[in-house]
Amino acid sequence: MSFFDLLTLFGGLAMFLYGMRLMGDGLKESSSGALKTAMEHVTNNPFRAFLLGVAVTALIQSSTATIVITSGLVAAGILTLHQSLGIIIGANVGTTVTGQIIRLLDMDASGGSWLQIFKPSSLAPIALIIGIVLIMGTNFKNSRSIGNIAIGFGILFSGLLNMTGAVNSLTQSGVLEKVLSGLGGNPVIGYVTGAAVAFVLQSSSATIGILQAFSSSGFLTFEAVYPVIIGIYLGDCVTTAIVCSIGAKEDAKRVGIVNILFNLSETVLVFTVVTIIHRLGLLDAIWNRTVNSGIIANTNTVFNLSCALMLFPMLGTYEKLSRRIVKDKPVSPNRYKEKLDGLNPAFFATPALALKSCYDLLLAQYEAACANVRLAITLLQDYDGRKAEQVEEEETNIDLLTDHASQYIVQLLPHLREESHIQTLDQYYRVVSEFERIGDEAARISKAARDLSERDLSFSLLAQEELKVLFELVFQILDYTDKAFRNRDIDAAYQIEPLEEVADELISMFKVNHLNRMGNGKCNLYADTNFMNLLSACDHIVSACTNVGEAVIIRVRPELAAKEHNYFESLRAGEDESYNDAYRRAHEEYFGRLPRESLSDTE
Repeated sequence: MSFFDLLTLFGGLAMFLYGMRLMGDGLKESSSGALKTAMEHVTNNPFRAFLLGVAVTALIQSSTATIVITSGLVAAGILTLHQSLGIIIGANVGTTVTGQIIRLLDMDASGGSWLQIFKPSSLAPIALIIGIVLIMGTNFKNSRSIGNIAIGFGILFSGLLNMTGAVNSLTQSGVLEKVLSGLGGNPVIGYVTGAAVAFVLQSSSATIGILQAFSSSGFLTFEAVYPVIIGIYLGDCVTTAIVCSIGAKEDAKRVGIVNILFNLSETVLVFTVVTIIHRLGLLDAIWNRTVNSGIIANTNTVFNLSCALMLFPMLGTYEKLSRRIVKDKPVSPNRYKEKLDGLNPAFFATPALALKSCYDLLLAQYEAACANVRLAITLLQDYDGRKAEQVEEEETNIDLLTDHASQYIVQLLPHLREESHIQTLDQYYRVVSEFERIGDEAARISKAARDLSERDLSFSLLAQEELKVLFELVFQILDYTDKAFRNRDIDAAYQIEPLEEVADELISMFKVNHLNRMGNGKCNLYADTNFMNLLSACDHIVSACTNVGEAVIIRVRPELAAKEHNYFESLRAGEDESYNDAYRRAHEEYFGRLPRESLSDTE
């Protein structure tokens, strides 16, 4: 045994682990949209949830990722703890797929056989070539993600080949024989070894893969291997439980606890059944037999699948035990609790889920701000102290949503790779402060209404008619903004800008009219400040809506981002006929609603 043999071994291990990480990240990133849709449609049927857990884990090559995502969905209120139970069990079965892929190491194909292409020595360079061509030579939507998957696959098998080559060299030294043979004499050591390695690597699939690579030494027997495999289950699930518990709600923590309970049950069940069967002499044929990569993969699959089927009736018990272990904490009620819980860091690994949580919260924020504006405006006609308190309370909620959304967006950004995800997050970052501005102006309107009520003041009938027209225009702009953001509706977004221009003209005209009325004694001098505050509030609301509309347009038409300022300036300058038509229609409609006296004041 030489230093260079060990260097090759650990270098191969590094390649294998990096390849698995790269492949898994690519799979999660490219499939996150479908993953989100699938996991949100879990029903209360545990068997369907089990199949979903198997499929998702087989797709993204990580039971840890599947369970952490499930924990996040539970925290967000998308799934209940009961619905998640089947997914947890399925994830433990789905992780065995990786071992079945790695067993290609054992493929024996003659030089002229077409099966030669499926050997790792052939698959590795093929995958690497495909990956680099996709990354450097193509530019379709998911080319980079798919290329990373292929590169990861190639690196994974290259690392395996390096490890098996180093193991074959180390075999001749005799040291490896003593180490591996010692596992068979003491199952506890094997169990602890498997748990420790899986805990450090944070991946049962990677640990099984390493075990498969070491099987090429010819010194691993079934007696030595099966305790290691069982230990791997525990080590991996402890890591998962820790990740699920970081900053999580009670039910999200219980997801990790259920996973530990299942794997502990699996440990007891496998050890008991294997011991009984061995003592009956039914395992004599394989007990001391040397195992290869395929036998390890099959053993892992049989253990997980059989335990899943046998322990499936225990799901209700696991749920009850998890609730006893993790107690509910008293929390102050908040109508947006589910939206806030949805901003879970566990979703960073699957951007579509994280962006969906952002969208849900931002939409709730906008709806709250719009509702607050409408409620505040009603206070101008009929002031109600209880409704004013509702406006203030909702403004506090809007600020809370803004703070959480802003923090989550900043934390999420470093985890995004796809350009479409980055563009979406950029839109969200732009609109979150605009929605807060709309909420702030609702509080400002409410304050003006309170001041008018406390001082028993009122506007002139003409001023009231002008405000009525302006408020109707504001409501229409808010409706278009809702459609634009909610549905990414670019047609609705294009309607906002010309309406804002009409609103600006109305506000400018109303300021002049108000000053004229004040000079003529037709308006109460003490109501002046409140009237100007209402005009300013409307101006800020429509300005915020315009910014939201522009963000939607840039999101749908990213090619405009580089010339954004010039593009929208050209619209306002009358260089777009559809914009001009929308402006003319809005101008005729809203100026046509004004009393004749309002128009004559500025003539």
